[in-house]
Amino acid sequence: MRNTNSETFSLVGNYLPRLCGIATFTTDLLQSMARETPDKAYWAVAMNDTPGGYEYPRDVRFEINQNRFQEYRLAADFLNMNRIELVCLQHEYGIFGGPYGKHILALLHNLRMPVVTTLHTVLQNPDVGQKETLEEILYASDKVVTMSKHAEDILHDLYAVERERIVFIPHGIPDIQFIDPNYYKDQFGVEGKKVLLTFGLLSPGKGIENVIDALPMVVRRYPETVYIVLGVTHPHVKWESGESYRIALQQRARALGIEKHLMFHNRFVSLEKLCEFIICADVYITPYLNREQITSGTLAYAVGAGKAVISTPYRYAEEMLADGRGKLVPFADTEAIAGAVLELFDDPVEMNAMRKRAYKYSRNMVWNTVARSYLDLFTELKQERLTRSRTAVQAPGLRPQVMDLPEIKLNHLQLLSDDTGILQHARFMIPSREHGYTADDNARALIVTMLAQDYIADANLLDQMSCRYLSFLDHAYDANTGRFRNYMSYNRRWSHRSDYEDCQARVLWSLGVSVVHSRKDSQIGMAMDLFERALPAFDNFRSPRALATGLLGILTYRQRFSGDRNARRYGEMILDRLYTICSENEDIEWPWIEETATYENSRIPQALIAAGYDAGRREILDKGLEMLDWLLSVQRDPSGHLTLIGNRGWYRRGKSKARFDQQPVEAGSLVEACVEAYSATRDPRWAQEAASCFEWFLGRNDLQAPLYDYVTGGCRDGLQPGGVNQNQGAESTLVWLMALLAMYRRNQRLMSAGKKKQASRR
Repeated sequence: MRNTNSETFSLVGNYLPRLCGIATFTTDLLQSMARETPDKAYWAVAMNDTPGGYEYPRDVRFEINQNRFQEYRLAADFLNMNRIELVCLQHEYGIFGGPYGKHILALLHNLRMPVVTTLHTVLQNPDVGQKETLEEILYASDKVVTMSKHAEDILHDLYAVERERIVFIPHGIPDIQFIDPNYYKDQFGVEGKKVLLTFGLLSPGKGIENVIDALPMVVRRYPETVYIVLGVTHPHVKWESGESYRIALQQRARALGIEKHLMFHNRFVSLEKLCEFIICADVYITPYLNREQITSGTLAYAVGAGKAVISTPYRYAEEMLADGRGKLVPFADTEAIAGAVLELFDDPVEMNAMRKRAYKYSRNMVWNTVARSYLDLFTELKQERLTRSRTAVQAPGLRPQVMDLPEIKLNHLQLLSDDTGILQHARFMIPSREHGYTADDNARALIVTMLAQDYIADANLLDQMSCRYLSFLDHAYDANTGRFRNYMSYNRRWSHRSDYEDCQARVLWSLGVSVVHSRKDSQIGMAMDLFERALPAFDNFRSPRALATGLLGILTYRQRFSGDRNARRYGEMILDRLYTICSENEDIEWPWIEETATYENSRIPQALIAAGYDAGRREILDKGLEMLDWLLSVQRDPSGHLTLIGNRGWYRRGKSKARFDQQPVEAGSLVEACVEAYSATRDPRWAQEAASCFEWFLGRNDLQAPLYDYVTGGCRDGLQPGGVNQNQGAESTLVWLMALLAMYRRNQRLMSAGKKKQASRR
């Protein structure tokens, strides 16, 4: 607990030594405020993009694994219990987990103190998900800080934020003296040179290649010119593609014959050393390619040091360099860049005047002034809070529905997997080699590892696992039959057993999920190739479950490639065939499409709901909801818990329902179908049904015994008359994980709905 005798404010964002602009900004802001008001306490809540986190200073009092949804709720509890006076959130889409960074809403919706959100990105043309996420963040914030005037207009005009809730506070900068560039040049081996500089984390969007292409034109007139590129490759870029961008830039310079005029300093330097680099530059260049960029710490630093600046006309640069404080050149225009540099070098008097205009303009951006502006804002909000209280931003009755969910643990999944794929069975928790592998299980495992990317920080682990499962499916494809073989023995021999329709459909589903959710072009490419080759097999399919599962795969695939005519044709064909089967078997007394309800029944209504919603066909959506409602009604005990159709006899028309063995695959598919129903209808009843079905795994079942093993992360194989089957096989564990991931999506959608339902608290 904190010392209650002092006021404590908390900043939420990235924090040094994590390498990114948000981390630098958060660290500088916190330390500047602490210097201004040493009688107050300042805590940081830091987002981690690696499982081990970072060696943070004592300022960081709480860490959040950015992909673990439940940790955001825990952070809110931590801040509430410590009676933090105010929270200042640093918002950038990419630093929070979940689709479009929506995990941060779990923190915001549960805070009980004023919230100030500093926006580092405000998009003029957001997509639907980006706009929805930012709208909810804005709603949960008492005040919104922007660092550009243009962003104020976007917030008011596009996001309907009241002007009085928007506060302009400029990006902070170190207090650098106006010094002659030659002062530090000898330290960097560029004495007597004309120095161009770009600094920051290196990534392809920086446009540095355009400056390199401009260098030959500059060097012809001023051969003493050097271009310094200061900064390490962005950690995420380096993980994805290593140093390929930096190497490509070096190769470009060699091809142009100006490699001696290009200097890379591949390091993340201290603030003191950074200031020396900036001072030694004659001209600072930001050749960025994204017009939407609403802030730039590097540009702010350069202007604050009184540099002559050349920039492309992104939003922030247009504002900062107006009135002769810099030169703007068109995007990716090498001749314009060269021309601007030469104009400055040719006219040192004008270049010096430009420097003075920039330096004078930036004096209100020095960190102590910026810190004081934030503190004044915090004081204002505290005074407002004395006249009104704030409860957590949650719709009445909504919070009980947002379940506290177990952590997504892949420990048992890893245990069951070897370098071939995932083994089919286990004895207790020990993998069993006797039964080998199936394409069925590897397809489910591929779905899990793809969907888990939004919630688990260890991207390297997920990539390794998903590549292994995708490789198995690639090997399973038999070009002679156009189908995927299902059973492989432990000695890697394919069985001659019939490769049934359900397997083909489940593989197709996993490939559709991979195309949409993979972050690797190589995975997407292979998944697309297999997906295309798998479609013709559906020409002759008649199994309702296979049709439904395949339809889910096509609907998912079309989220990314809606214009794929072949996929659309197969989707329409499968939907018509499935709906015809449903229509031909309509019966008020037995509203099921077969004489026996057997396994994984809920895939059929799930596909109808998803397809009906996607196609705007209400009759199909209603048919899916009706079938799902019936499945729930026949699988619910009078006491309210789920009692599944057992596989010892199933549920035949006119007969009694088999009570055992109850298997996780049926509970898991019910959870996913109910979440699909909630997504399509926004009827809270379906969100509650999903939670009720999910609790079957946690012990709300006929035996009052949990199936999920919190220690191993696995799921037991089912309920038997004599108790729980203690084996933790692949299918059980995978359907549990798929259900858990669906519940995470459910929670996010509930929180989104909460914002729309709640009456204004202002």
